Amino acid sequence: MPPQTDMARDDTARILFVSGPSGSGRSTAMRALEDLGFETIDNLPLSLLPRLLDGPPPGKPMALGTDPRNRDYSAQALISAVDKLNEDPRFLTDLVYLDCATEVLVRRFSETRRRHPLAPEDRPILGIELERDLLAPVRARASFLIDTSELNVHELRTEMHRWFAPGGQQKLALSVQSFSYKRGLPTGADMVFDCRFLKNPFWEEHLRSMDGRDAPVQDYISTDARFAPFLEQVAALVETLLPAFRDEGKAHLTLAFGCTGGQHRSVALVENLAGHLAHAGWQVSKRHREIERRGAGRP
Repeated sequence: MPPQTDMARDDTARILFVSGPSGSGRSTAMRALEDLGFETIDNLPLSLLPRLLDGPPPGKPMALGTDPRNRDYSAQALISAVDKLNEDPRFLTDLVYLDCATEVLVRRFSETRRRHPLAPEDRPILGIELERDLLAPVRARASFLIDTSELNVHELRTEMHRWFAPGGQQKLALSVQSFSYKRGLPTGADMVFDCRFLKNPFWEEHLRSMDGRDAPVQDYISTDARFAPFLEQVAALVETLLPAFRDEGKAHLTLAFGCTGGQHRSVALVENLAGHLAHAGWQVSKRHREIERRGAGRP
């Protein structure tokens, strides 16, 4: 059954199950949801779920944190619980999965000198790999997939507010991102477009220090005869698919544009497509991965 992602009606309760590997930021996400008015319960044994939800729906939305450290944890039991609640008209239920690259998790455990809960007497990588295997079915079933690999605590809180603030959700929310192929594909991208064939402003000295948000850079790229047809065809493809994804029940779709350095061409295309989709009425957020890493963010 498709995940239910619209806001709860007056006679229903919103339930979020929050999962993900240790070190991915689940505690931060749960605190952010608590600040948004959710009743939060972390490390909930799934055997207690029927007792928790028995009777009238709770008066406020709930966020329930669960992971393999729970004594009765089972990925299939969690998925079954979500599916069962989705069949209950009293509840609107989603599964939120916080993902994170393995090398980032290793670094986080090293920096904090924490032991991994699934391998307390061994190297953290062993626990990370075991936990990732245990959580694979949950990740595949998630209706919200949030990659925290490059997010700090404040950015993750902002991301949670973006998706779960009251009145801030729609059936399908879009994230349009730029990236550099030198640093690899962004984790969790649903559709990826390679724009390295376009004229590269990097080779123009007066444009090199700018990025794709600057008008001179956008003007330069637009002089490439392939730019307008490419953007038009991508926009047409995306607009054809979005209603189908929405009707299927997908909650979050990530579109990514890549170029060599992630500074000019991919950024310009993100700015153009995101503006076009927002004008068409879709809920859109933008992210420029390489620019953010350099601390060159701006409104």
